[in-house]
Amino acid sequence: MNLENAIKYFSPKSPMLNDAPGTTGDRLAISDVMAAFGLTEAQARFGFELFLSKHGITSSEGAVAMLTDYGMTQAPHCRALAALDETVRRDLVKLFSLFAYEDYTRSAASKRPCSCCSGTGFVEAEIFTTKSHMPYRERHFVKASVKMGVKNFSPADYEQTRAVREVERVLCSSCGGKGTISNACRCRGRGTVLDEYQSKVQGVPVTKTCSKCTGRGYARLPGEAVRRAAGLTVMAISEPTWRRGFKPFYEMLITQCHREEAQADALLKKVTGKVNI
Repeated sequence: MNLENAIKYFSPKSPMLNDAPGTTGDRLAISDVMAAFGLTEAQARFGFELFLSKHGITSSEGAVAMLTDYGMTQAPHCRALAALDETVRRDLVKLFSLFAYEDYTRSAASKRPCSCCSGTGFVEAEIFTTKSHMPYRERHFVKASVKMGVKNFSPADYEQTRAVREVERVLCSSCGGKGTISNACRCRGRGTVLDEYQSKVQGVPVTKTCSKCTGRGYARLPGEAVRRAAGLTVMAISEPTWRRGFKPFYEMLITQCHREEAQADALLKKVTGKVNI
């Protein structure tokens, strides 16, 4: 059993609580599964908590807190962080951990709030509408002409038009009114795109690694957004200082999240043994 197969035990779709069909002899009972989860959490709690929170089974607060504690243990090894005051250092590490967790949980199927409409699906836009009106004197003249039965008379000839600027709520063009945008890359999460040149040369469809996402399938959280958030909430960081001093530490936190999940996955496989799923 691996971590991906463990998700079904937290929201089962059938009353059969085991990891294989009932016709096979090599399976785990629900008590065995719970014992395996307990042992995995005891020895790889960090990675197990990260995985569960990523899939919405547990809250993200615990995972972010553990990532922050880990970051504080590694902060003295970062020269840029070690030179800061203890309070500022902890605030920065907490901010980096929050963004690192956000980047870790991203996938081609995940979505993010639209920045244009702030997740509402609507934006305010100025539009110009044409409105018509008839002055007081012309209105009385038109009424009198209608009563007298004047022929070849058109009231529209006496109307005056004007353009009025109004502010209205319209659908956001970026998200189409959904309020969220997919994190999938232009390759639609496949990680590969069609190589048009090689396809023409060879006469058959040829694919290549997507250059925008480098085969990942989804867009990562921009590091510049982390730097700007730090400048708004904790302290201003110049771009060269961020690139040389703080960004390697931030990338290390993201790498640690994936490493801890991999350790938890390996431990769960070892605990459950070679069990068919």
